[in-house]
Amino acid sequence: MNEEKDQIVQYILLRSDLKWNYGSLIAQACHASTAAIVENINDDVVANYTEDIDNMRKVVLSCPDEAVLKSVSLELNSNNIPHKFWIEKPEGIPTCIATMVSY
Repeated sequence: MNEEKDQIVQYILLRSDLKWNYGSLIAQACHASTAAIVENINDDVVANYTEDIDNMRKVVLSCPDEAVLKSVSLELNSNNIPHKFWIEKPEGIPTCIATMVSY
């Protein structure tokens, strides 16, 4: 299929200061991504995103520390951008943010 269309993207911001193994860090991103999608499951954009499951796009970015992660979450909130601020439990450690999928 060579058809031009708007790409739906989900952004994930993962802390780079955590000295965890790769599997644990990837799990944090997966948790936040899934939660952001499930919390918005009835949104038409989510339906479009999951309808084309073989072409889902995510952009994973690095965040230097917890303070910046919290600051980004506050900025997203102030701009009414839905996202999941993931906190690893039971430790209570903020690890990443995943936005709701969007065009």
